[in-house]
Order: sequence, then C-alpha cells, then structure tokens
Amino acid sequence: MTGFLPDHDRAEVRVSPNFGPRRDCVRPDIILLHYTGMQTGDSAVAWLCDPVSDVSAHYLVEEDGHIVQMVRESDRAWHAGKASWRGRADINSSSIGIEIVNPGHAFGYPDFPDCQIASVIDLCRGIIDRHDIRPERVLAHSDVSPGRKIDPGEKFPWPTLFAAGVGHLVEPAPIGGGRFLTSGDRGEPVEALQSMLALYGYGIGISGEFDTLTKTVVEAFQRHFRPARIDGVADRSTVETLHRLLASLPGSLA
Repeated sequence: MTGFLPDHDRAEVRVSPNFGPRRDCVRPDIILLHYTGMQTGDSAVAWLCDPVSDVSAHYLVEEDGHIVQMVRESDRAWHAGKASWRGRADINSSSIGIEIVNPGHAFGYPDFPDCQIASVIDLCRGIIDRHDIRPERVLAHSDVSPGRKIDPGEKFPWPTLFAAGVGHLVEPAPIGGGRFLTSGDRGEPVEALQSMLALYGYGIGISGEFDTLTKTVVEAFQRHFRPARIDGVADRSTVETLHRLLASLPGSLA
C-alpha cells in the first residue's frame, strides 16, 4: 500500500507495512492506549513503519499534538502483543491502537504535555463516534497485558480524558487503614477479589489464592484506576475503588 485517506481529518498519513485484516470480521470495540517508550517520536514512527519490526499502531500522537496515522482503522495493526480482555485474546483484531510519544519509565518518564493530551482526546472522540466504542473499553496496554506492559503508566491523565467524555473512571477511594489482601493469602475474600477483577475484564483465574498473577493484575488495576499507590496489595482503597467501578457499569455488564 502506498497511501490511504486518513480516518481522522487532522492526521498525517505515514504508511506502515505491518498490518493485516481483522480476523473473523471482528469490528474494533476497544481503544488501546500506549506510550512509545522510545527517546524520540521520529524513532518511534520509523520503528512502527519498519517491516523488520513486525509492530505497528493505527496512530501516533507527538508531544506537540501532531497526529500520524500508519494503519487504517478498518485494518488490524500489530500493537497489543500477548494480551486478553473479557476472555478475548486477539486484542489486535478488536482494537484501535494509539501510541503516545513518551520515552517512558526507562528514560525518565516525563509528564504528558497538555497539547498532546488534547489531541489524544480529540482522536479518541472521533474513534468512539465512528465505531460506537463504550467508555469502559478505552484501555491501557497495561490492562490487557498486566506485568508484561506498564504503559501508558501512572502519570497518564485518565481523569482529564474522563472529564472530556473519554473512558471510564470513578473517584478512587482514599488510602487508609483497614483490612487488606496480599501475596500468600487464600480463601473466599481472595476469590471475591479475583471474580471482581475478571468481571471488569482482566485476564485472571478464580483460584482463591493471592498468587503472583493476582498481585500483577492488582498492580495493573491500581496503575489505571488508583495510581496514588501501586504496590499490588488489595487494600481497602483498592477494593472499594473496584466496587465503585463495577457499580458504575451498565447493569448488563456488572
């Protein structure tokens, strides 16, 4: 492919060869947000458009708000890797991937500029309108690949997106004392925690054992929904925030 008309009217097209058809005629119903984790936006675009890399994304948003589209929304970009959400493993076929230029944790992890986030919001709104994507399906890479990925990270301003009508969020419960669940715990409270995380969408089994995977998934949840403390401990604040999140879902999902 030598070019295409952008789906987003403010996007510059830079074609990546790394794409294919969405499998089983699946339509996108997830927006998946990443950070690039590279030192410059130019290097990220070059990598996402390099046939050697075997990776791509639909969009990239520069620090100054400039938007690059590399894969058509109708096609399957290769950005999610090994991932799952609500029992579905082929996240690439069901998602539109947005890379947000930020060097990430390996290179100092700076704040996301306001103009960049404004463009992310504008882009997401357009995708939501075009594909009727539900708020709770605007996700972080860390949500669908807990432990393997931590982007876009705890500094990403989810409340700003939510205030603009993008994504699903609740006010986190305040951090304080009270009962908590942590590595090595077993029993019905752990099973209930795992059930709630799975109900929201996280890829976790219901074993009743607070194992390594449970800790990793709790960390992923905290990174998105309770970023003030990311420690993998299911304290009262974490559990209450999860309760609030589930309660705010449409009745057919909770």
